[in-house]
Amino acid sequence: MKGENFRMADVAFIGLGVMGYPMAAHLQNKGGHTVTVYNRTAAKARKWVEEHGGARAPTPREAAAGKDFVFSCVGNDDDLRSVTLGEDGAFQSMKEGAIFIDNTTASAEVARELAEAAQKSGFGFIDAPVSGGQAGAENGVLTVMCGGDEAVFEKAKPVISSFARMVGLMGPAGAGQLTKMINQICIAGLVQGLAEGIHFGQKAGLDIEKVVDVISKGAAGSWQMENRHKTMNEGAYEFGFAVDWMRKDLGICLSEANRNGASLPVTALVDQFYKDVQKMGGSRWDTSSLLARLSK
Repeated sequence: MKGENFRMADVAFIGLGVMGYPMAAHLQNKGGHTVTVYNRTAAKARKWVEEHGGARAPTPREAAAGKDFVFSCVGNDDDLRSVTLGEDGAFQSMKEGAIFIDNTTASAEVARELAEAAQKSGFGFIDAPVSGGQAGAENGVLTVMCGGDEAVFEKAKPVISSFARMVGLMGPAGAGQLTKMINQICIAGLVQGLAEGIHFGQKAGLDIEKVVDVISKGAAGSWQMENRHKTMNEGAYEFGFAVDWMRKDLGICLSEANRNGASLPVTALVDQFYKDVQKMGGSRWDTSSLLARLSK
């Protein structure tokens, strides 16, 4: 690898969606790495290269060949298996000693599966889901929750830091995904509570801005309150993580809870509330749209 701190590593990034597109850009521009991108829609990969330099590859396999670090940020477990274990997947060409870092929000099960496959092939694997949304990705200030071997993590951390303000190792393979599940469980309850509070205040005829200005300084304060109360009060839901994606994530949480015996009654209820929002036509609204369900 190039440089003691891998400041000039050869990197591949697979998946240029809302999150992956700016994350790959930070690796190229802020991190100073040489980045090759792959995206299922080739036009987006061409556009990325036109904007940021680097190179593009026609398959994940070709993107990953010879690279020091390979990142992925795709839709779900099936997409992840396809871009890693498939015939043209990255795992078919990764060199010994390289590290694969998956930023997809996926199951702990697939993370452990891929970690085992990577180990057998002589390269490292880190499950590294992120939190911070599109704005966090664009600003390079994501929180990254990692699972994997400590030595592998320490090698990968400086590179991951190109698009993050917090990078932490949570435990062995799968621990990053489990931590992301906790993140989503906590968000679900917070947003529902905030939606009910604003709804109650509106019905009571209170000035929501004045109310939040006071209560946000006390025990009720949260990131969601600080960043979402205003748009929620205005009935605007185009400012964050989509309902469809939240339901996917909560489904992962509930499936894992079925396996480990955890009781998640509030999470299960809020998941159904998001289902109601989908039925209202809000699949692409942001997660704060729980208020719309109460206000209909």
